[in-house]
Amino acid sequence: MNADPKRIAVAGRFKGKVAIVTGGTSGIGRAIALELLREGCTVVVSGLPADAEDGRKAFAEAGFSPDVVSGDLGTEAFCRDLVGQALARHGRIDFLVNNAFSFLAKALDATRADWHRSFDVGPFCFALLTQLVSEPMKRQGGGAIVNVSSISARIAQPLRWTYNAAKGAVAQLTRCAALDLAPFGIRVNSVSPGWIWTRETDKAAGFDRAKYDPIWGEFHMLRRLGHPVEVAAPVLFLLSDDASFITGTDLPVDGGYNGLGPEGLGQNTKIAGTA
Repeated sequence: MNADPKRIAVAGRFKGKVAIVTGGTSGIGRAIALELLREGCTVVVSGLPADAEDGRKAFAEAGFSPDVVSGDLGTEAFCRDLVGQALARHGRIDFLVNNAFSFLAKALDATRADWHRSFDVGPFCFALLTQLVSEPMKRQGGGAIVNVSSISARIAQPLRWTYNAAKGAVAQLTRCAALDLAPFGIRVNSVSPGWIWTRETDKAAGFDRAKYDPIWGEFHMLRRLGHPVEVAAPVLFLLSDDASFITGTDLPVDGGYNGLGPEGLGQNTKIAGTA
């Protein structure tokens, strides 16, 4: 499956709702924003200035024109501006999808600046935006927040102290925020994608998905990588009323990555009792 799969939108499911999607101009964030738009939601997306125009074009090609606010979520001022603009334009915030993250993978060579960047555009930003949107959500009587975590929050990977530690912090932030916001009708959950075909993955594959999908698919029970829309669909589920009794949990969207043991897919493993 090299082409992005299609899903059937639930018409009008989020009509009258307002969502903020960070990192919504590319990759997983764009897929989430597009699916929300297709289901009637008003969406405010953030993106780095370099990605803003590409994001607008992609939305326009799909027939949508969401608010695109460009800036650096590593600064408190932009986080506050993003929420402020959403409230000023639409008067409410029902959903927050914390997706934007610094993919900075450093280990023994990590500097203090590297650590700051990993956490600033990561759990610090997630926490601040959660704090900011929680106030209007309380006034509205509730809301839903989904943090995009990663399989990297659960496992050790070589040369990735900064990224994996920051994603691990997201897991604990999700649980603690869910506990404290539950009395106000605000649910907080996360999703943990496995290997997904995004811009960075495409670059690493030399833009040859057909070659690398089965190679990298060996790390997944489904024997392939995922697509952004396959992360978007579970995010929309967690935002929806269908998940009204789900909070403080993480939903793996990993094609079985975390379920594999050291035997991998088992092609070369002899099972007891067999020839």
